[in-house]
Amino acid sequence: MGESLNPSLTSRLAAGLRPDWTRTVMARRVAAGALVLLAAAAALRPDPSQGRSDVVVATRDLAPGVELVAADLRVESRAVSTIPDGATTTGADLIGATLAGPARRGEVLTDVRVMSSRLADATAGPDARIVPVHPTDVALLDLVRTGDVVDVLAVSDSAGGSGDERSRVVATNAIVVLVSSTSMDRGRDGVVLVALPVLKANEVAGASLTQAITLTFH
Repeated sequence: MGESLNPSLTSRLAAGLRPDWTRTVMARRVAAGALVLLAAAAALRPDPSQGRSDVVVATRDLAPGVELVAADLRVESRAVSTIPDGATTTGADLIGATLAGPARRGEVLTDVRVMSSRLADATAGPDARIVPVHPTDVALLDLVRTGDVVDVLAVSDSAGGSGDERSRVVATNAIVVLVSSTSMDRGRDGVVLVALPVLKANEVAGASLTQAITLTFH
C-alpha cells in the first residue's frame, strides 16, 4: 500500500513518468535548439539593402530640349532588377545637360536621354554624329518629332543661273534626336538635330551652310 503511494524512481520511469529535473533539462535543450535555428535563419536572410541601387529620376514631367537643373532631379533607391542600362547614379552628372526627349515624373534618366555622344551611338550606330539642320520651311518644326526618321534634302539653283531650283538627297534615314521650339516661338532660328553616320553628318553640315535644307518623312 505504502509502495504504491510513494513509487520508486524505477517504477516511475517504468510508468512513463519523468521527474521534474528531466523535464527542465529537456525544455532547455529545446529552447537552445530553437535559438540555433533562429540564428541560422537570421544569418541566411538577405540584407534589405542588397539588390538595390541609387538612381537619378525626374521630379516632374520634362519637355525635350530643357536644360536640367537640380530641382528637376532626385536620387531614389530602386531594385537592381528594375534599373535600365546606362542609368545615372549622381544628380550632379546631369545638371546642365540637355534632355533629348520627354521624360515623365519618376522616370529613371539614362545616358541616352540627354544630348551626348552616347545618344548618337545608340541612335545611329558606332561613330555617329549629331548635326543641326535649319529647315527652310519652318512649318516642319511643328510636325517633326523626336524619333522620326527623315531624309535630308538640299535645294540649290541649277547651273547657268536659270533660276530653276534643283534638289538632291544629302542623307537618308536620319534619326531626329531633338527638335527646338516651334516655328511660332523661334521662327527661322528653329533647329532639328539629327543623328547620322559621321560621313553623312559632315556632308549635311556642309550643305546647310550654303543651301536651303528641307526634310522628307518616312
